[in-house]
Amino acid sequence: MRQIADLHIHSRFSRACSGDLTLANLDRIGRTKGVDIIATGDFTQPDWFGELRGQLAPAPARARKKGELYIFSVAPDEKVKFILSAEVALIFKKFDRVRRIHLVAHAPDLDAAAALNAALAAKYNIHSDGRPILGMSAEDFCGLCFSVNPHFIIYPAHIWTPWFSVFGSKSGFDRLEECFGEYTGRIRAYETGLSSDPAMNWRLSALDDLTRLSNSDAHSLPNIGREANVFELTDVSYDELYDVIDHHQDGQDERSAAAARDKHKSYLDYTLEFYPEEGMYHYDGHRACGVCLAPEASAQHRGRCPVCHRPLTIGVLSRVAELADRPAGYQLASAPGFRRLVELDKIIAETLGVKSRSAAKVKREYERLFGALGTEMAILLDRTIDEIKAVSPASAEGIRRVRAEEVNIQPGFDGQYGQVKIFTAEEKHRQSSLL
Repeated sequence: MRQIADLHIHSRFSRACSGDLTLANLDRIGRTKGVDIIATGDFTQPDWFGELRGQLAPAPARARKKGELYIFSVAPDEKVKFILSAEVALIFKKFDRVRRIHLVAHAPDLDAAAALNAALAAKYNIHSDGRPILGMSAEDFCGLCFSVNPHFIIYPAHIWTPWFSVFGSKSGFDRLEECFGEYTGRIRAYETGLSSDPAMNWRLSALDDLTRLSNSDAHSLPNIGREANVFELTDVSYDELYDVIDHHQDGQDERSAAAARDKHKSYLDYTLEFYPEEGMYHYDGHRACGVCLAPEASAQHRGRCPVCHRPLTIGVLSRVAELADRPAGYQLASAPGFRRLVELDKIIAETLGVKSRSAAKVKREYERLFGALGTEMAILLDRTIDEIKAVSPASAEGIRRVRAEEVNIQPGFDGQYGQVKIFTAEEKHRQSSLL
């Protein structure tokens, strides 16, 4: 059974996050977008955890030896499942440098999450922010989680982001072993982040042995599913997700998606990806001076802003090239595939020639497409262009271009998102007249 999973989001209890991030709304948006498994986000935050305790019920599953998925207790059916998740910000000193690392943790069940929260609350403030700042090393955090329950799933978040990531140019490491120490072998996955894509990660052979995950890291409802993972699961359960992530596919021919499919086993089929240029740290740059540079140009300026001469924020593309042991364009044959996405409301906004994806006429067109064709993921991934064209010729052309990767992108840099342009200004004018 195909299950689209977004395994890393935040709640309204995290800073700079929407107040609309409630379980009821997450259940609703999952149904609209076609995201089957959604992370709860922020289970370490006591107020949010209280809501999780009170509003979630175990989802049906054949196997429950390792953990649970959950459903919203008053949902009309079991379509949308929840997996307990949290992101922690770790600040610690190692090898004479201050390190700032973000990790994603999935608790196997509510009792395990409660036990971890109690252990953290004894030493740290976990109330003030849904993404707690902890003065402990990645190794110590892993040790604590696994001492609570051996079936926690832990992996580095957005691994290339300059700030707060395991390979970040500002405060990360060059090797996973340097970060995780004795627990390196129990880290079975990594999250690509919005500013990198699978092809970039394939350049680093050290990642071959890990499951590649792509998640939205959403801070608001519209961003749910902007990156996600498409699993084929024989049993929709925590146990099955745990096993798929643990029994990695990248670099393992015998565990490839094709082999798993032939044996009727569960597997990660492909991931759904942002255009990495759209991520806010893809290129090098200095936002204060409006300077955005490709790695080659940045190197010519020796990593300094050509306007003010201060150090540039070195982006993901440069950092990948620095650590890579394979050439650009290398393909890992046995790895799950990927498909690029632009969210449906962004495509509609482009066709209408409006700046805001939340504009009323964008919402009306979105609802019209949803009513005629099904969920957003069904429209973006499954419906034929002719089927979409019968409802909305303009949106059909936008979706066709995204699928064909016929887009123009202004890369993001130094905390500023890149911009995807599907239509020229003249084309937008013509398209809007069709709607």
